[in-house]
Amino acid sequence: MTGDRNAVVRRTLGALGAVRTTPAPVTGALIAACCLIFAIGPASGLDPAYGTGSALLPAQRAYFRHWGVVPAELLTGAPRALLTPVTALFVHGSWVHLLGNMLFLYVFGAMTEERMGGVQFTLFYAGCGYLALLGYAAANAASGQTLVGASGAISAVLGAFLYLFPRARVTSLFPFLFFLPLRFPAWVVLPFWAALQWLAAGRAAQGPGVAYLAHVVGFALGFAFAWVRFGGRTRACPAGQAAGE
Repeated sequence: MTGDRNAVVRRTLGALGAVRTTPAPVTGALIAACCLIFAIGPASGLDPAYGTGSALLPAQRAYFRHWGVVPAELLTGAPRALLTPVTALFVHGSWVHLLGNMLFLYVFGAMTEERMGGVQFTLFYAGCGYLALLGYAAANAASGQTLVGASGAISAVLGAFLYLFPRARVTSLFPFLFFLPLRFPAWVVLPFWAALQWLAAGRAAQGPGVAYLAHVVGFALGFAFAWVRFGGRTRACPAGQAAGE
């Protein structure tokens, strides 16, 4: 009876779009780490030690170049450069960049972590994030543009979520429908999102400001990992349960 009651409660909370009660310590720790690192870095503008106004821009560029991925340097195989796909996952370029990534991680990370388990989810997140940035670097081998952000790893989470919970309903906002919130199954929303990233990557030239290719690589890696690791043993999400807001 207790299990049935808990299932009803979870479906009801999901239908209301409420915060999930699923414990997700790794997802929470990743979000906290990204927010903390951003707050103490120059991009947040909160630390006066980095300067203000025009003096802040050189500090930001130097910070991103130190901790971010520079494709031309990464592919040389230098030891420090080989670490940057890990450090870049925790560095973000602006408040919008940070909040957008953390929203996606919050919405899709908890259920994926619960399904994989904390240790496996951690290795999955870091490994796919690293490979997504490496894939972007390989496609832009001559680029000296710095790449930062957790988008590649979070895209992998989206790919895994699609395989593990294809029927979970996701609330989406569509600009061409005046940002009207609509609820669709993950198998509708996430492939549509991935297709947009693919199209954007195809139009980008010389290292785009947004690394769409890293999104595509991460998404594909995440879906493939979930397929190989959990094939035939996925747990369907109840049709009425919300994946998030």
